[in-house]
Amino acid sequence: MKLTIMQRDIAWGDPATNRQCAEEALQALPSTDLIVLPEMFSTGFATQPAGIAESDDSPTLAWMRQVARERDCAVAGSVAVEIRGGDTSTYVNRFYFVTPDGTEVHYDKHHLFTYGGEHLQFTAGQEQVIVAWRGVRIRLLVCYDLRFPAWCRNRSGDEGYDLALFVASWPSSRVDAWDTLLRARAIENQCYVAGVNRVGTDPNCAYCGSSAIIDAYGRVMASCGRDQECAATAEIDLDWLQAFRQKFPVLDDADNFALNA
Repeated sequence: MKLTIMQRDIAWGDPATNRQCAEEALQALPSTDLIVLPEMFSTGFATQPAGIAESDDSPTLAWMRQVARERDCAVAGSVAVEIRGGDTSTYVNRFYFVTPDGTEVHYDKHHLFTYGGEHLQFTAGQEQVIVAWRGVRIRLLVCYDLRFPAWCRNRSGDEGYDLALFVASWPSSRVDAWDTLLRARAIENQCYVAGVNRVGTDPNCAYCGSSAIIDAYGRVMASCGRDQECAATAEIDLDWLQAFRQKFPVLDDADNFALNA
């Protein structure tokens, strides 16, 4: 399976512009099976989502479905979503995974970034989500989740996953932690990892990217570098991954405990 990560700058609070810019960048991409965009790619990382968050049937989700259908690939990325109920609204940081037939699976970010106040307006998701796509089992994760290995823990057999996707708005000041933790999650979970971070600035932070696709040895297979918009593609080789797991069955020896994250 071919995986393509798209490291993007994001216009603050402007979904239409961000969709248009992403659409233009897509024109240069070769054929691929999965395209992954950063965290809150339509608005930028908003801890005050009122007036910025989109509905759960937004034009951005419709655009993702259109791209998936036209390019015959899955499209993934997170969006700030407002869920309306009567006179009240709740907000989630929703990681959508959309396939060419229009099917949408989503994961709501579990570890909200309390240091930045995300927990004050957003509701944490409680479900771990694995989606199967073209033979690959894919775990959906968002930004701050990267710091919590128990939540990311892989399992052997049918309960496990082959690829972890982390979409992020990870600040430049902590990019060395980002690089290190992506490799750690790949090594300890014996899986491929793709980390897709944004570049540019918003009202609160600067972001330098350093998006990468990493194999189960912790080796960088493809990367976007820092401080530039770009895309990178790598092949997810399940035969190689399964052979490595059989030769060195780390996951079989993992602690078996109930997750309490």
